[in-house]
Amino acid sequence: MLCLPFITVFKDDTGMLFMRLKDPFGRPVNSLRISVTQRCNFQCFFCHQEGESGSGMEMTPKEIGKIVEVASELGIRKIKVTGGEPLIRDDIAEIIQQISPYVDEVSMTTNGSMLSQLAGSLKMAGLTRVNVSYHSMRRDVFQFITYTDMLPRVEEGIMVAIEHGLTPVKLNVVVLKGVNDNEIPEMLRFSSETGTMLQLIEYQALEKGVGDWEKYYYDLTPLEDSLGRQATKIVEREMQHRRQYTLPDGAVVEVVRPMHNTVFCANCNRLRLTSDGKLKPCLMRDDNLVPLVELIRENVSKERLIEIFLEATYNREPFWRENI
Repeated sequence: MLCLPFITVFKDDTGMLFMRLKDPFGRPVNSLRISVTQRCNFQCFFCHQEGESGSGMEMTPKEIGKIVEVASELGIRKIKVTGGEPLIRDDIAEIIQQISPYVDEVSMTTNGSMLSQLAGSLKMAGLTRVNVSYHSMRRDVFQFITYTDMLPRVEEGIMVAIEHGLTPVKLNVVVLKGVNDNEIPEMLRFSSETGTMLQLIEYQALEKGVGDWEKYYYDLTPLEDSLGRQATKIVEREMQHRRQYTLPDGAVVEVVRPMHNTVFCANCNRLRLTSDGKLKPCLMRDDNLVPLVELIRENVSKERLIEIFLEATYNREPFWRENI
């Protein structure tokens, strides 16, 4: 049965009151994924661009901070900063500084090409950890995917991020049939040797990736079944009920299978914020966005901003779902 979105008030161990959002399907909302730019110095042919075609306009650090302040009062305690490539913004450390006082965790997804120069300042600004797009360990394949020859810079960025404690460093790999699917054993060894976490992701038919989806889509279900048989430890995360598998050699791998996956969508706890300041309830849809940053520019009340979060939460529904 569907219901209106609602806010539940809780009391923590210290007696402090805090709120929590739930959508009409009863799913808690405690995470916000913020795209800070659509610009990128890579041209990955499968990029889903966070499901955003975008106006090209970008929010200021203070506007992002104001949005996160309101979100935190509604129980959203985890922020993922993404793009485009977030490190392209020369004010990215200021953006992290604006976000970090309000939440428990600020993480970032980056292509890693500028990470070696910026890891230290990002850590000081309050960044907790990073996901690095690492779609191949082979220079020619990496260049085919990204249209750049920056693999050495990305690998340097991974190691510098580890040195600065932006851990656990997660390595995001979109698995592509006939392109990089044969590299998974090698990547698992690298994960074990470096203490990074490997995150294997299904190719999604969205934005740039629509045209080539059937050609390159690689079903990760058999691989996940194999990992389950090998694993010495399996942890099921709250987020989308993804499973993390610890293998006998110490490698840790997480499998992200969103395509036609009702369990994945039924356990999504995330809202998204587009780079031009609209709340986006679902990666796969662009017909139910709710304008937000324009109201901040009009100096509306905090109560009005809370109403906007409620509206976006009301618009949330599982994209892949059984009859509910």
